[in-house]
Amino acid sequence: MRTEDVLAAIGTGLWRWDNASETVNLDAEAARLLGLPAAPVTLSESAVRSRFHPVDWVEINGVVNLAVSEGTLAEARLRIMGSDGKVLRIVRSRSRPYRHGSDFELVGTLQEVPEPQPGTTAARTGVTGDWRRSREAFLLDAGRALAEARSTSEVLRVAANLSMPGFSPNGLAVFGAEGDHLSITGYHGYEAGDDAPFLHMPLDTDYPAAEVVRTGRAIYLPSPEEYQRRFPSTWPLAQRFHRQSWAFLPLIVAGRTIGAWLAAFGYPVAFTPDERSVLTTVARMLAQALSRASVQESERALASGLQRSMMPTLQPDIPGITVAARYVPTGGGLQVGGDWYDMIPLPSGRIALVIGDVQGHDVRAAGLMSQLRIALRAYASEGHHPDGVLSRASRFFAGLADQWPDGGGDGGPGSDPRFATCLYIEVDPVTGTLDIARAGHPDIATRMSDGTMLIRPTAGGLPLGIDPDSDYPTTRLELEPGELLMVCTDGLIETGGHDLESGWRRLRSVIEQHAGENLESLADGLVQAVHGPPSHHTTGPLADRREDDIALLLLCRTAPGGGCLPAEDAVVPRPLRRTVLTIDQAEPERVSGVRQQLRELLHDWADAEQVDSAALMVSEMVTNVLLHTDGDALMVAEIVGERGERRLRVDVADGSDALPHRRHPGEMASSGRGLVLMQELAHSWGVDPRGEGKCIWFELYEEPEGSAGSDGSDGSDGSEGDASGGAEPAA
Repeated sequence: MRTEDVLAAIGTGLWRWDNASETVNLDAEAARLLGLPAAPVTLSESAVRSRFHPVDWVEINGVVNLAVSEGTLAEARLRIMGSDGKVLRIVRSRSRPYRHGSDFELVGTLQEVPEPQPGTTAARTGVTGDWRRSREAFLLDAGRALAEARSTSEVLRVAANLSMPGFSPNGLAVFGAEGDHLSITGYHGYEAGDDAPFLHMPLDTDYPAAEVVRTGRAIYLPSPEEYQRRFPSTWPLAQRFHRQSWAFLPLIVAGRTIGAWLAAFGYPVAFTPDERSVLTTVARMLAQALSRASVQESERALASGLQRSMMPTLQPDIPGITVAARYVPTGGGLQVGGDWYDMIPLPSGRIALVIGDVQGHDVRAAGLMSQLRIALRAYASEGHHPDGVLSRASRFFAGLADQWPDGGGDGGPGSDPRFATCLYIEVDPVTGTLDIARAGHPDIATRMSDGTMLIRPTAGGLPLGIDPDSDYPTTRLELEPGELLMVCTDGLIETGGHDLESGWRRLRSVIEQHAGENLESLADGLVQAVHGPPSHHTTGPLADRREDDIALLLLCRTAPGGGCLPAEDAVVPRPLRRTVLTIDQAEPERVSGVRQQLRELLHDWADAEQVDSAALMVSEMVTNVLLHTDGDALMVAEIVGERGERRLRVDVADGSDALPHRRHPGEMASSGRGLVLMQELAHSWGVDPRGEGKCIWFELYEEPEGSAGSDGSDGSDGSEGDASGGAEPAA
């Protein structure tokens, strides 16, 4: 007798599911069980799917995929649906997969089974899914979700959303132990205030959770009668919630019971060995997750308190000045690091803004930062100028880093040397003068009154602690009313895989988009651009760049009307964009920075050729000062007027009384063309003698791109001089 005949005699059909061709072969008995004529047939996958209940088809797919990945037996109960939408019968499918490369073939049997009786575990589970496989899949998902939870509230939320295979509680509570009392860590499925009777319940109370914490043993109460019999004194506390079954399980970590977990059910649960096994496993994972979350929250609270204690309180009542600041720790470890900012009142009535970054993201970096910050405050309070403050701080930090005990490696103290970058700015709130000294730190940025952001190159020295005898030259800039100053650590620029160029580009768009808002909104916007949802769309080219701490300081010189921007009813002058730079005799390399600064000032100028002309002329003017005088050059550039009709004026002043004169250089001459260039390229230019020194200036008027060039008018001022300070070519 054939195998098919034997199986048909006992009501069992054979089927073969080919994943590659998406077809299913049924013998006569299998076809009959699916509600088809009792004859062998080959159907498409979709045709067979239509015979099953939709929910069952989804579950059998999961069971089959697990069996294919593990090479084990796939078993499931399936509801066969008739054309009228009613259940014809319930069948059990047992099948084994056979893999062929990336495809597989499923060969198995179908057999009719009786419908489960109401109230049984099988009825609650439904007819789909194998209990043991569903349990394994559930525990894997639960373990992954609990492992990813980083706070107690996240752990409780994950626990509340767990859907256990075949039985799901509709009431959850987590109890903790504080001394000799119970506490409620969290709950789900209860109303606010329902926890009142259980708060501060003594551990010797005749209550299941208290007994679990005392003994470390689980308690299962399958019925209200069992609950009332075992815990008569506290039964009224549970009776009002109208649950039918309860499981109280210990939360144990490293052999110590830290609390209890309550799972309450709205229907009777027998708590079979399988069900108890699932609950016990979940309780163990829940205990580990709560313990990890508690440790992480304690560490975060400690780190946050440490950083807050190191951050100063900004002075809100400085006349003419508005300040905002932010500190964001890195996302890993203890969330402490070496970034800091400070605001220091000076004996002169000015204020000092300090921002810096000690190398590292550990406790040692935070400790070094704290001591360096105190030293900087002390040197500043003594009245030293910015260069003197940083020079003293560098010597202090070099000695401090060498003396710090390393605690690791094969060396003693100083075997892990550290350095620190720092930016020190002395601000005069009355005049807007900024005296800046920089130790390896990113440059400052300013937002003009018209909303344009400029990066302001400044002279600088080595980071603190590298060379105790390093010098730190000072750069003087001016902040006009309504203009904003931004200083930050490199974390704000580079977080998200950015380098300095792309990072500044990202911040420029944020600063210019937030023009017109207060400093607090702008500070939040800058942090959001780096850490918030917008940062996912602005990742930089260096995708493997790790995140860093962020310190940010914003300072605005109050405009007419009392705000960072002019008030709506204030008399506002024509739009003004202005920058001031001092170029020291010892810094001829900064001429290129002057050209770049002017190009940034003209970033939206209509005619690119005029921008090139302006850069060439300012380079000539500054270079002449450095070559033919003994003093420094002061460059002032400003743009006024409405867009499309603006005027650029550039002044370069020096302390020499010698006036330039026009020359007539030969073809091979290497100098003497400076005034000739200004005559040809500028709309107007001149030389203004002053009480001490002189000022050479030129003006350009904005023209549409491609229009006629400048007319070179008004060159008489420059042609009259005959002193030795003639125009020379740029370096």
